[in-house]
Amino acid sequence: MVERGIGEDRALLMEGDRVVAARLRQHGELQPGIIVPAKLISKRTGARRGVAYSAEADDLTILVDKLPREVTEGSDLLIEITRAPIAERGRMKHAQGRVHDPAFTYANMVNDIFTTENEVFQFPSGAWEKVWQTAFQGEVAFQAGAILICVTPAMTLIDIDGDLPPRELGLAAIPAIAQAINWFELGGNIGIDFPTLDSKADRRAIDQKLDEWLEDWPHERTAMNGFGFTQMVARLERPSLLHRFDTSRVSMCARFALRMAERAKGTGSILLLTLHPAIKAKLKAEWLDELARRTGRKVRVETEPGLALEAPNAQIVTT
Repeated sequence: MVERGIGEDRALLMEGDRVVAARLRQHGELQPGIIVPAKLISKRTGARRGVAYSAEADDLTILVDKLPREVTEGSDLLIEITRAPIAERGRMKHAQGRVHDPAFTYANMVNDIFTTENEVFQFPSGAWEKVWQTAFQGEVAFQAGAILICVTPAMTLIDIDGDLPPRELGLAAIPAIAQAINWFELGGNIGIDFPTLDSKADRRAIDQKLDEWLEDWPHERTAMNGFGFTQMVARLERPSLLHRFDTSRVSMCARFALRMAERAKGTGSILLLTLHPAIKAKLKAEWLDELARRTGRKVRVETEPGLALEAPNAQIVTT
C-alpha cells in the first residue's frame, strides 16, 4: 500500500495486520534507475571507474562504474543512477551510476513500488506510526531484550541487549534483526555484535537461524567470529530510515507532523498544528498550502517549546 503524502510518499508491505516492510521516498530525491546527462570529469587511462558531473541534476557528482575503456575525460554521457546520494554526518556520500545501455537497463531491475495502483488515504491504524517511532528511537524490542541500531559512515551497527544467557539472547534477537532490516530498508555494510559465545556449536546455531530468517533478503555475510561479531553486505540503493533520522531528524519530524495534521478529525474551519519551534522552521510554505488544500481548512501553526520533536498535536478548531 502507498500513501501520497506532503513532501514524501510512504509504502508498506503488510500481511494481515502485520507490517512486513516499509519504504519512504521524499519528493525531489534522485531515484535509482533515473537516467541523467553528465560529463566525465575524471578517469585514469584504461580504468573502468571514473567521476561524472551533471549540471542538469542539481550539480550532481556521480561515481561511475563499468566505463567503456574508450571513454575519455570530457566525454558527454548518459548515466543511469544505481545508488542515490546518501547524506552522512559531516559529508555526502556521492551517487553511483553506470553508462546507460538500452540493452541492460538498471531501471528494469528496480522494483518501484510507488507505481502501484494500491494507493490509500491512510494505512491501517498505527501501522506507519509504529515503523516511524521505532526508527526514531533506533531500537527494536523483543522478549527479554532489544536491539540498538546505530548508523556510522562505515556501516550500520546492531547491538544486542538483554538479560538472557548469551546463546538464548542471540537466538531471541534474530527475528528483531530481520524486522529492522525490512522496516528500515537497511543495506550496505551491516555489523551485528552478538553476545560472545565460546562454543562453536552455539555460534553455528546463531548462523543457522540467521540464514533461516534472512533467506529472502539478498546479501552476503561472514560467519560469527569468536567475539560474536557478524558482518553482512547487501545492496544499498537509497538512504535507510535510520540514515534519514541520523542526518535530518527535524525534517523527518516536520513531514510526520504534516501527516498527522492531514488526518485530524473534528468540526471547524481551522486546522491548528502545534509543534516544537525547530519543526516550524522546517515547514515549507508550499507544504502548508498543500495541507490547506487537502483538508479544505485554514492552517494555523503554533509552537510549544515543551513539546517533543516527535509529538506534534493537530486539532480542528472554530477560532
